[in-house]
Amino acid sequence: MAGTLTGKVALVTGAGKNIGRAIALTLARDGATVVVNGRSDAAAIAAVASEINAAGGKAIALRADVSNEDAVAAMAAAVAKQLGGVDILVCNAGLRRQTAFLDMSLAEWREILSVALDGAFILSRAFLPQMVARGGGSIIALSGISTHVGTPNRAHVSASKSGLEGLMRAVAVEFGPQGVRANCVAPGAVDTTRGASAGAMPNSLGRDQGIPQRRKADVQEIADVVRLLAGPEGGYITGQTIHVNGGAFLT
Repeated sequence: MAGTLTGKVALVTGAGKNIGRAIALTLARDGATVVVNGRSDAAAIAAVASEINAAGGKAIALRADVSNEDAVAAMAAAVAKQLGGVDILVCNAGLRRQTAFLDMSLAEWREILSVALDGAFILSRAFLPQMVARGGGSIIALSGISTHVGTPNRAHVSASKSGLEGLMRAVAVEFGPQGVRANCVAPGAVDTTRGASAGAMPNSLGRDQGIPQRRKADVQEIADVVRLLAGPEGGYITGQTIHVNGGAFLT
């Protein structure tokens, strides 16, 4: 598993399945040592790490709630001790919910934002010093099409993703002189296994919106864009939101 990311250490959150798993495997195939993170499913992240190691790569699994400052601080310390620090941070962890706006409680609103947005802030604050000490790095946060087209029953998700894009732009400007790039990848409809709490795919993200390519993305297509932004080919890309949606939303 030698490649352009050989010698780099990548942390991927929410990496036990779907897009996160694909990103972890893709970065590992290109040579990165991968820290596979998840909040609750220890077996899932262990399986991804084992898959990478069995294929000749290097990975460890670390379980931590990214919305918890102490848990992230402990994870950062463990990564520093075991691997020397992080060069690539992929903020993929997030919760999916569908709730009508007037039925949405403040607790549910805060729960969604705590993982996607607060989590990215906590992670960035914890791992940016490692990146700077190692000469720079790349942060990639997973945004989404819903924040750009507007989606009923997902106000909390849309707000969290909008916040992510603003956070990445701010980090890009503040830490650019220190060699750190920060970007968002905004997927459209992706063929994934959805948890029960996520509900059905919103109609506004499906065929009735008119996806020109008439299909959902494969998780590998999202992972490949993350790989571009993580590697040297994306060296002059920062502060951007890269849309991967088959033409469903045009910038």
